[in-house]
Amino acid sequence: MAWQPHRLSAEQQQERRIEAARLLRRGVPQVRIAREFGVSEAAVSKWAARLRLGGLRALRARRHPGRRSRLTPTQWQQVASTLRAGALVAGFPTERWTLRRVANVIQRRYGVRYHPNYLGGPLRRLGFSPQRPTTQARERDDALVQAWLRRDWPRIKRGLVEAGQCLPSWTKRVTRFGPV
Repeated sequence: MAWQPHRLSAEQQQERRIEAARLLRRGVPQVRIAREFGVSEAAVSKWAARLRLGGLRALRARRHPGRRSRLTPTQWQQVASTLRAGALVAGFPTERWTLRRVANVIQRRYGVRYHPNYLGGPLRRLGFSPQRPTTQARERDDALVQAWLRRDWPRIKRGLVEAGQCLPSWTKRVTRFGPV
């Protein structure tokens, strides 16, 4: 079986259906077509039925049903450039973007109200992904940690080894998770 990508675009799926239709018209068995294209036999059977009823036109990609976006593609690009400029530039007190803030910007600029839960999909299509800040104690002092690792930890480690004790497992560096 040939390599199959994980996800195909609508155009690639249409191309696959039309190629399968050509093979069906030549009399190639549906089982072989299913194996060759990496789809189920049921899918090929449906394609064959659509081909019989409506010809190649019935195998073409169709528009997805659903409500149209209330913003034009140009407006979405403007939203993307606003996000890239930063939340401070957009008038927020911190640099952190949230879906609620994005919805606020869209409502202020275009007068269009979006629920924050809806905005994940359009933002993903614009190339944005959720970013989670790394959790870290507010009191953490990186310079103090590094000094402890340089000065105190080797002394503690030597003392354990000299006493014949094993190092606790949580103190060992684990290279499979990357550098520490």
